[in-house]
Amino acid sequence: MEPQKGSEGSSSLPRGATGADHPGNRGAGRRPRVGLMGGSFDPVHAGHLHVARAASAHAGLQEVLFVPAARPPHKPDRVLTPGVDRLALLEAALDGEEGMRLVELELEREGPSYTIDTVRALEELFGGPDAVELHLILGGDNLPGLGSWREVEELLERVTPLVVHREEDLEGALARVGEELPAHLEEKLRRGLIVVAPHPASSTTLREQLARGEDPGAHLPAGCMDIVRARGLYGWSC
Repeated sequence: MEPQKGSEGSSSLPRGATGADHPGNRGAGRRPRVGLMGGSFDPVHAGHLHVARAASAHAGLQEVLFVPAARPPHKPDRVLTPGVDRLALLEAALDGEEGMRLVELELEREGPSYTIDTVRALEELFGGPDAVELHLILGGDNLPGLGSWREVEELLERVTPLVVHREEDLEGALARVGEELPAHLEEKLRRGLIVVAPHPASSTTLREQLARGEDPGAHLPAGCMDIVRARGLYGWSC
């Protein structure tokens, strides 16, 4: 997916969910409210979970899908940690987190990881666009480049955006993206604003700490440090 600042098995479905028998599809007339959180997760950190929990509580989501990118379009030259390792870290981070699941759609797909492609694929997996209510979780720092995302207008028509407010100049960012979007889509973004207390964890800082042989403590979710040690990830050699 396009940025969200901050290898599973062979199935592309959310873990534990299978189309028609997905929990949110039980009962006539009910559509599951599902959050979509993308990014490189290189590595996943406590701030990602903090944002997912806040977005889920705000919007009444039944689950949040974590979708790690294979090739982020905004960083085509960046070399990511192999998907199998990032997925292992995500599995550990989400263990015990109610209503949070992994989806490997983008790691299976060739080429850049565009959000609109992922949204269409998820709609199909859930039984069509009328069978699921997708909520796209964005950081306020995604707004300045949002107008350049592939088929951004179609994307925002298909999803309900949830914009996590962590930026000082959010109003300025909204005004700038509003110059690139129809008025009703700018208003849709504004309606999706969520004020969330900032979290100090960042993937960049974690990579730097691990490369120095420093244990980042609670900023790396429980169980992840064991995987880093066992696989020697991020330059860890202690």
